[in-house]
Amino acid sequence: MNVLLVYAHPEPQSLNGALKDFTVQRLEAAGHTVQVSDLYAMNWKARLDADDSPGRDSTRPFDASLDSKLAFEQGRQAADITAEQAKLLWADTLILQFPLWWFSMPAILKGWVERVYAYGFAYGVGEHSDSRWGDRYGEGTLKGKRAMLMVTAGGWESHYSPRGINGPIDDLLFPIHHGILYYPGFEVLPPFVVYRTGKMDEARFAQTCEELGARLDELWSTRPIGFRRQNAGDYEIPALTLKDDIAPGSEGFAAHLK
Repeated sequence: MNVLLVYAHPEPQSLNGALKDFTVQRLEAAGHTVQVSDLYAMNWKARLDADDSPGRDSTRPFDASLDSKLAFEQGRQAADITAEQAKLLWADTLILQFPLWWFSMPAILKGWVERVYAYGFAYGVGEHSDSRWGDRYGEGTLKGKRAMLMVTAGGWESHYSPRGINGPIDDLLFPIHHGILYYPGFEVLPPFVVYRTGKMDEARFAQTCEELGARLDELWSTRPIGFRRQNAGDYEIPALTLKDDIAPGSEGFAAHLK
């Protein structure tokens, strides 16, 4: 299998750096082919701006969606964007690895998503009509591929429990799982989360690697998160609200899980 690991941590000698190296070694030892996009090492440009659309009509204001669409259609995208899109098309599985900073991913990784997920590539695809609202949420360009988050957090696991002060980890990661990964078609696996990163000793690191290794060994057999597909009959179109007989009384993130 082909695995793309998009890695977002500025320090190679960090815990994240060690887990990244372990992941690559484990997957390659199992016979898989791995590419790593180390965003800090690549000096990845996080800003989405007019420079991403070379040759655009500079006499009109920059329009992020329209210029992204035209650049993608006409083969005028910035070279680094095109390269990352090729990696996504090559990969059978995507792993996004990052520390949880301020309840989300680092800005450099968000910038990778904003620039690489071009109009016509990751969104704006498929038929848009009164009966179908595009190929997304379970369909789309990346349908048939799998994705998993590898996340480190400084807080205790209990801080991210259903009644924890930080909120449930599944709720915090929902915008990434559902909005960034499921939206363009990925089957999204449960995340691998490491808590209390400031209290990592050799014994705990060995245990963490053992647990991570087991997850990596099962990347292709783990049951994905059961998000509802947009075009499978659960939603009113074009309103895109759940039908009255689907999960009655349920609201919020949980309503979009089967």
